[in-house]
Amino acid sequence: MRTLWLSLAFSAALATAAGQSLAGESRASQILGRFEHANQWRDHVMIAAHRAGSMQAGKTLYAENSLAAVESSIAIGAEIVEVDVRRAKDGAFVIMHDSWLDRTTTCKGEVASYTLAELKKCRLVIEGTGAVTNETVSTLREMLLTTRDRILINLDNKLEVTDLPGMIAEARDLGMADQVIVKESLWNRQRVDAASAALAKAGGGFQFMPILADDAVHDAAFAGEVDKAFAPRAWN
Repeated sequence: MRTLWLSLAFSAALATAAGQSLAGESRASQILGRFEHANQWRDHVMIAAHRAGSMQAGKTLYAENSLAAVESSIAIGAEIVEVDVRRAKDGAFVIMHDSWLDRTTTCKGEVASYTLAELKKCRLVIEGTGAVTNETVSTLREMLLTTRDRILINLDNKLEVTDLPGMIAEARDLGMADQVIVKESLWNRQRVDAASAALAKAGGGFQFMPILADDAVHDAAFAGEVDKAFAPRAWN
């Protein structure tokens, strides 16, 4: 699945469609149904918001990976928000694309050198304008709570493959493992085996989206190996 940037030109139509729900069924459940059957019906293009949807209509309107960006993406009808997961010095899962803080926050240095309490003092900035927002670095749990029952969330693991079970455990604790899509870069058989072991340890009930590392994969047959191992509903 390729990320599609959201366009304000059709946001009103998407928002209207998103508001049409069946009694007792969350919006996330409806989106999950479309995701699970997309390859069967082929009648719907799913809209995913990259880095929570900070950029819309070609302009960066929000700090990337921010709760404000998520809220805006939900409001204009996105069905999936993609966010990036790292760890703080004390092991807490946090939402941050880069391994360093310089580009997207008011702090400097490596994410892993800050405790969660210290990261909470870093304010997010809007790339391009440099505008400082009132938001701080989010935890994975805060991001999950913001999306719960409202939209699917795609977790891009910026850590080791062995960290995947911990991410799923947080979602499961909130009763929303089925609303999560985790993705992991794959480039050889050893990596496939490592991902398979991590996903098995995490338990079932969530979606997996493999990322084919096109800078390292040069054999088209490798895609077949990945498909056989995971039978994914979406690819990156």
